[in-house]
Amino acid sequence: MVLPGSMLILGALLVWAIVVGEPAGWAVFAVAATFVMAGQVVKYTVPGRRMKDVGVPSSTLLVGGILGVVGFFVIPVVGLPLGFVAGVYAVEHQRVGAREARNTTTHALKAVGLSIAIELGFGMLAAAAWGAGAVLT
Repeated sequence: MVLPGSMLILGALLVWAIVVGEPAGWAVFAVAATFVMAGQVVKYTVPGRRMKDVGVPSSTLLVGGILGVVGFFVIPVVGLPLGFVAGVYAVEHQRVGAREARNTTTHALKAVGLSIAIELGFGMLAAAAWGAGAVLT
């Protein structure tokens, strides 16, 4: 959420492939880049579909993200998750009422957690491909 982890992995792999300069290095880069790109697609489609099924609009996450960034500067480090949760809950409270806001906020937070877990998993696959390529080259 703070650093684009997958893009950092991809950038590091690109530099490594250039430095190695062998076809095997470029093959490893291609495999890892495929993992990273697949992760980017899956991390948005799966949680997004689940949120649509529950009825949480994307604008709710947008407001939560903006308030999370504001919260980060108001209360360093802990303000990011606090601002995000407060923003999502406030928007959902206004949209659906107090009782249903807890449920939709919970679903939104689960979707964000799933998105992070998906990106982590695909990033680890890319890093594993890189490690295998480093051993083989």
